[in-house]
Amino acid sequence: MEHFPVLSLITFLPVLGMLLILFIPKTQEMLIKYLTLAITGIQLVLSGFILATFDYAKGGVFDASGFQFIEKFRWIDISGLSWIGQIKIDYFLGIDGISTPLIFLTALIVFIATLASWNIPKSIKGYFIMFLFLDTGMMGVFVALDFFLFYVFWEIMLLPMYFLIGIWGGPRREYAAIKFFIYTLLGSVLILLAIIGLYFSTQETLSNGSKIFTFNMLEMMNMANYTATGILSPLNPGNLRFYAFLALFIGFAIKIPMFPFHTWLPDAHVEAPTAISVILAGVLLKMGTYGILRVCYPMFPELTYHLAWYIGLFGMVNIIYGALCALAQKDFKKLIAYSSISHMGFVMLGMASLNTLGVSGAVLQMFNHGTITAMLFIIVGIIYDRAHTRGIEEFGGLATQMPIYTGFTTLAFFAAIGLPGLSGFISESFVFLGGFGSDQIRVITIISTLGILLGAAYMLWTLQRIYLGKLNEKWNKLSDLTAREYFMLVPLSIIIIFLGIYPSAMLDLMNSSVNAMVKFIADAQISFSAIGGL
Repeated sequence: MEHFPVLSLITFLPVLGMLLILFIPKTQEMLIKYLTLAITGIQLVLSGFILATFDYAKGGVFDASGFQFIEKFRWIDISGLSWIGQIKIDYFLGIDGISTPLIFLTALIVFIATLASWNIPKSIKGYFIMFLFLDTGMMGVFVALDFFLFYVFWEIMLLPMYFLIGIWGGPRREYAAIKFFIYTLLGSVLILLAIIGLYFSTQETLSNGSKIFTFNMLEMMNMANYTATGILSPLNPGNLRFYAFLALFIGFAIKIPMFPFHTWLPDAHVEAPTAISVILAGVLLKMGTYGILRVCYPMFPELTYHLAWYIGLFGMVNIIYGALCALAQKDFKKLIAYSSISHMGFVMLGMASLNTLGVSGAVLQMFNHGTITAMLFIIVGIIYDRAHTRGIEEFGGLATQMPIYTGFTTLAFFAAIGLPGLSGFISESFVFLGGFGSDQIRVITIISTLGILLGAAYMLWTLQRIYLGKLNEKWNKLSDLTAREYFMLVPLSIIIIFLGIYPSAMLDLMNSSVNAMVKFIADAQISFSAIGGL
């Protein structure tokens, strides 16, 4: 099993599905749907295989020997270039305890989103081709260890998401799609500029002893490639590393989305089909925080240490601002969109703590938010399919008409609030414990706890207005859940309850990698201080 290319298979299996769909007549809609379901189902099984065979003791992060399921060979090799000499790009895949939970999350969410796509009304063939293309892009980001390859996958996501919103979305779909595209493309340009700068400042030693520039992300984390060059402060205007960090951070922050780069998200969510909202909130937002953890933190540990307070500050703003905006919403789907902005702030706050407890809470919150918010968007989609409206004030008393649906909704709402016994409680608790344990962001963490109160306010108020009280007679013919909807909601509910009772199942998976990252940042800070670089 050691040489079984499981990462390539789980990444490019959707491309095989795309090619097969191309040869299926567009009239065979059910065949296309079931083929997509089979492809994403196999992907989910492969992610289960990865979880089952994962070595919990290996740290990864910056150490090649700590990564697992490594696949590496020379992809592009161009020699004889007069001013560069040689360009070498590797096909380099590998995973550690930070990427593995997100690989499982992606496989799970895409499988459930396939079921959520069952009622897409038009161009079924084109929709599922774009859907599977998006799947490959997302999975590739989490497994790539070569920066060039990482960027290719990062860009692959942009095109299908643009079309999935712009063609199959709501009334204002073109506006939402172009806004998403422009914001994300701006971030991509900043990331590309930083990649080029890092490429020309990182060298790898070949087997013959010669040195060449490299896109290898692990070499970019190598302390030997850092240069102090007499810079007195990491925030000095002459420090090019600071600008590279800033470009990468903004590029990833747009994807989170971090305030003030968040305005594309509510529009994209409201106009996107239910399945695409599930993927957008369940997986795509995590790519921003994953990029910061995978790239910014280990490549710029000295800057990470000095800028942690600002990361925590923006996390606090996300938490409170997102919650206040959610309180003001009259559209059910827009409320859930703003709640995502708030909950991703908890991830940033945990990351800013720079201790094992806080960072573990952040990574766990990424996974938990993915499952909880996917469930919430499915819940919105179910009621919209029946009532063709998302106006919170238009409902009332749905619990008497749709009791089972209301039960699942209550579970998801309480998980989002952070009720003990459900997964959201554990990750948020770790984030606050870690934040309070950090001298840098203790005050920020205390202020951020206001987000818990606001979260409970908008969730419980929404529950009251839509599901409790007297039934609006207009909705007395609404049916309860179908078998397909059970298949979407039950797996997510089980995971939310299971991780609320036994969070170690996920925490043990990431523990070695989180410890390695926290130690790496602390050691780098000491090393830079010792050589006078800080």
